[in-house]
Amino acid sequence: MKRVILIGGSPTAGKSHTARKLAEALKLPWISTDTIREQMRNIVSKKDFPQLFHHAKATPNRAVEFLTHNTAEEIVRHQNEESVDVWKGVIALVETDYVWESFVVEGVAVLPRLVAKLRKNRKDIKAVFLIDENKARVRKTIFTRGLWDDAWKYPDSIKEKEVEWVLAFNKYIKKEAKKYRLPVVSIDTRKNNLKRMKKLLRVNA
Repeated sequence: MKRVILIGGSPTAGKSHTARKLAEALKLPWISTDTIREQMRNIVSKKDFPQLFHHAKATPNRAVEFLTHNTAEEIVRHQNEESVDVWKGVIALVETDYVWESFVVEGVAVLPRLVAKLRKNRKDIKAVFLIDENKARVRKTIFTRGLWDDAWKYPDSIKEKEVEWVLAFNKYIKKEAKKYRLPVVSIDTRKNNLKRMKKLLRVNA
C-alpha cells in the first residue's frame, strides 16, 4: 500500500534525524525539501519560481544584511514564501514518482496549510510537525552548528536573530497545525520522540 509521510517543523527540532530513523524503521527512502529545492533550482525558470531563487547563492554579507534588517516574523514570512515554490516540487514527487511509491519527506517547506490542501484528496498522506520550544536548547544548537552556515563564520548577533526566528517559526507551526488539525510533537529529550511520532502517524515498525 502506498503511503507518503511528511515531517515539517522548525530548524533545530531534529527533522532530518527523525526522518532518517523513521525511514529506517519503516524501510522507506526519504528526502529533504532542501534537496528538492536545490534540484528545482537546476531545472526550473527563475521567472516562474521567483521566491525559489531569492536566497540562492547568497553571499555572507547579503545573508548577514538580510538577517539584520528583518524581524523574526518577517524572516518566517520570507521562508514560507520560498516554501510555497518548493512545495510545487514536493507535489510533483508525490503525484508522479513511480520508483519509490512510498517515502518520507521532511523539511521547513512542509507547512500545515499546504499539507491540509494536499490531503483533501489523498488518503495515503500522513503528516506530523516537530518543534523545539526550549529556547536554551535552540540557542545552544544554533551557536554550536549555525543555521545558514557554519556557526563560526558569522557574528553572534546574527545567531541571536536566528534563535528569534526559530522560536517565531515554532509559534507559527503550532498555531497553523492546530488550525488544520494536524499533529505536533514538541521535542522532549526525556521522552522517546520517535515513538510519539509513530503513534501520531499510526505507523508500526
